[in-house]
Amino acid sequence: MPLTRTHRCLPLCFLLTLAGLSLPARAVDLVVATVNNGHMLTLQRLTPQFERSHPGVRVKWVTLEENALRQQVTRDIATKAGQFDVMTLGGYEATVWSGRGWLKPLTPSRGYEVDDLLPMIRQALSHDKQLYALPFYGESVMTLVRTDLLQQAGISLPQRPSWEQVAHAAARLHDPAKGVSGICLRGKPGWGENMPLIGIMANTHGGQWFDMGWRPQLTTAPWRQAVTLYSELLRKHGPAGAQANGFNENLALFSQGRCAIWVDATVAGAFVNRAEESRVAGKVGFLQAPVGSTPKGAQWLWTWALAIPASSTKADAAQAFIEWATSREYIALVARTEGWSAVPSGTRRSTYANPAFRQANPHAEVELNALAAADQNDPTLPRSPYVGIQWVGIPEFQAIGTVVGQQISTLLQPQPPKVEKVLAQAQQAVERKMREAGYLKDGVKDGAKD
Repeated sequence: MPLTRTHRCLPLCFLLTLAGLSLPARAVDLVVATVNNGHMLTLQRLTPQFERSHPGVRVKWVTLEENALRQQVTRDIATKAGQFDVMTLGGYEATVWSGRGWLKPLTPSRGYEVDDLLPMIRQALSHDKQLYALPFYGESVMTLVRTDLLQQAGISLPQRPSWEQVAHAAARLHDPAKGVSGICLRGKPGWGENMPLIGIMANTHGGQWFDMGWRPQLTTAPWRQAVTLYSELLRKHGPAGAQANGFNENLALFSQGRCAIWVDATVAGAFVNRAEESRVAGKVGFLQAPVGSTPKGAQWLWTWALAIPASSTKADAAQAFIEWATSREYIALVARTEGWSAVPSGTRRSTYANPAFRQANPHAEVELNALAAADQNDPTLPRSPYVGIQWVGIPEFQAIGTVVGQQISTLLQPQPPKVEKVLAQAQQAVERKMREAGYLKDGVKDGAKD
């Protein structure tokens, strides 16, 4: 497609706009904390392009596994240690930390094209209509299936499968003799590891984390149904050592042809179809997230975004970097150097409007529809007092989600405890934390009933 004069001007105009930010005259070292996923590793490789256009600004990376990243940035920002100038965080942190004054508010420069951001992603990173982070990529959840294995087994799945249908297909496709597990799901414990998936499974079975009185609901029938299904799927039809697998581990397994079905983040679609990295490229179908008794809360909403902690003394340089890394110019740079299948998606309208992006990413329509259907302000069938779908927008949730994730992870052991016992212990732990935090008063009985 020929470039118009406006299109040719975009990179230059945007750089000139960023140059208008008052960057310090002396050398500035920006320390960026990020997660060790594919899109972020691409950003690191391309960062010299930013440094060349911003003389005197040097970017130093601290790259961590997801759980370690969350621990370090949370500790740093809560104590105002000032170790990082840019943090990679999500909608949960943007919601909670902005209300505490821990993040610098962001007013992007004129050339940034804020209105091009997807509305649900922009809202997820705003507090009182003020942006506190800019999205690097966004995601919901989908079902990835090996179409060749389905065809061989004579199985078909609808565009919006039920968990029952997924479980049936996983049982049929499980073939350990050939090194293929029927299904791969997150097993690694953590509020951002196994709990996003388990949380939406509970949602779609009609559950919620807390009722309107902030009473935990972990021993209700929807949670029992969801957790029983989750643990049985992984123990019967999952890979060995599933309790150690997060997104990256399951991505490697699926790309190597060792999973027939995988339910996880939509961002996976960009990686499993790269022939140079995936043995199953061209053999993958993309479906919406499975549903239980209700579609409410069946798909999560997440964005890995870049923000500036309030403790940073290098806000101008940090904002220049954040705008560059999340801009249309950066997306075009990735497309030019890495290919359209490598661009970070889930953030901008213009990305999905581009025919080259859609051609290189057959999951694009599924991803966009999933993002549009994810409403973190109305996440569950019963009314809930919180914002968030796979997380709860309160400061205590990091600890709560991790404790529950650790409890549920024990169900993946060779000789697991009873689901009812695990959920009862999780219920007690969460109730205790909620009482300590002042959400529940002494004498208030647990309201979690069938």
